[in-house]
Parts: sequence; structure tokens; C-alpha cells
Amino acid sequence: MSVPAAYLTVILIWSTTPLALKWSAQGTGFAFAVAARMAIGLAVAILLIALWRVGLPLHRRARQSYLAGGLGLFGAMVLTYWGAQYIHSGLISVLFGLSPLITGLMAMVWLEEASLTPAGLAGMLLGLAGLAVIFGDSQEMGGGHAVAGVAALLAAVAIYSASLVWVKRIGDDSPPLATTAGVLAVSLPLFGLVWWLTDGHLPARVPMRAGAAIVYLGVFGSVLGFALYYYVIKHMEAGKVSLITLVTPVLALLLGSLLNGEQVSLRVWLGAVLIGFGLAVHQWRVLAGVLAPGGRG
Repeated sequence: MSVPAAYLTVILIWSTTPLALKWSAQGTGFAFAVAARMAIGLAVAILLIALWRVGLPLHRRARQSYLAGGLGLFGAMVLTYWGAQYIHSGLISVLFGLSPLITGLMAMVWLEEASLTPAGLAGMLLGLAGLAVIFGDSQEMGGGHAVAGVAALLAAVAIYSASLVWVKRIGDDSPPLATTAGVLAVSLPLFGLVWWLTDGHLPARVPMRAGAAIVYLGVFGSVLGFALYYYVIKHMEAGKVSLITLVTPVLALLLGSLLNGEQVSLRVWLGAVLIGFGLAVHQWRVLAGVLAPGGRG
């Protein structure tokens, strides 16, 4: 696959994932939906490893990376699937758009990366302002329990960001596909345990749309999207890659409105714009390098 095609595919997958996530739990329950997704993802990852003879490193750093990624994936996805029951699908992508801001702050503390610049601080404040605007009316976010749903998503973003920093601190250089399989192998028993404790029964009937969404997320959301993202990182400038997180929330909101009948209020759009603008300001240095004539990010 060419690099531009991979780039556009990542945007498409990340934009459609929130809506597919919401559909997958309708008629099956959130615990079964996420456990089934991860089981499919692990099976696909193992198959690709076997076909492409990638190998699965088991040295100390690899095992630490699998553990850090697996625990982060478990915590983030359980909270995301639970919270998605109560909010519009597009908000999932908007809230995860905060992850670069949170990750940058955690990396500054735990990895001793560059201190917070005025632009970075301004970006975080804009992101918080956007979040405050979105929190204005629970009905506009998706329903009466929307505040709890948004709180769960914010906790998921924090766990996801902490996991990324943890994995980066470990510094494992295993192939991305192997890391995907290892992370899924660590997290799958935990997802199975949550399903067993909250339900423990297979759905008598899986609606066609929910089943298709689970398979889509297992194959594309959990494996292909991850592998292509790392492929893009390897072959493109960092600034251009960072634009993905600016584009996907807008597309996700539009898809939720068009395909799921979600009424996205002006307040939510304004909050999304503030979060996106905050992210752009936070990453202004790399974005300016991309937008400048001949810039490479």
C-alpha cells in the first residue's frame, strides 16, 4: 500500500471507529462487544504474524511493552465501551482528541521531555475550555447519563495516554504487528473476565449491524488501523501524521449525525472546535513546519 493510501485509510478507520463501537454494543451488551472485538483482533494478528513470519519477541522489554499496552488497552476500552452507551458517537473521537495534550503533559513529567511552552500551555487551556463547553448540557451530549459517559471517556483518555508514555519509556523495538498481538493477548483475559462478571451469557441473537460492527472493529480497528498507523509514522513527517487527530473528530461527528441520527448541537460543535484549535496550537511547531513551503514537519 502506498503511503498516501495508508494515511487516508487510517483517517477513515479512526473516523468510523466511534460509530462502529456504539453499534457493536446495541443488542449484545458493551462487555460482550469489546471482548468479542479483541478476540477477533488477536486471531487476525496471530494469523498475519504466521503468514508474514514476523515473529513474536519475548525478551524482557517486549514482555514489559505487552503488559503496559495490554493494561492500558483494557482500562481505556472498558471505560470507552461503557461510556459510549450514554453519549453521541462523535463525542468519543472529540474526547480522544485530547490525548496528545494529556500525553504531552505526562511525557514532560515522566519522561523529562521538553518543558511546557507558552503554545503548549495555551493549547491545553483551549482544550479545557472546549471540554467545559461540551459539559454544558447533558441532553446535548446524548442523554440524561451523558455526564457519567463523558467522565468515563475522560478517564479512558487518561489511561490511554499513560499507557503510551509507559510503552515509550520501556523503549521496545519489536515489530508493530507483534506488539499488537502481545497487547491483545495480555488484555483479552481481562476483557473476558469483565464479560463473565457483568453478564456471562452469550447473546441469544446478535443483530446483523452489531455483528458486522464487532467484526469490523476486530479486523480494522484493532489490527489494520494500528499497523497502518505505525507504517505512516515510519514513512511520513511527524507534523503531517499529527493532522490525523485534527480531522477525525469532525468526520466522526458528521458520520454520527448522518448515519445514526445524532443531533449535534452548536454547543458540542463549538467545544469540538475549541479542542481541535487547542490541539493545533499545542502542536504548532510541527504543523508550521508542514504548512510552510517545502516544510517537512
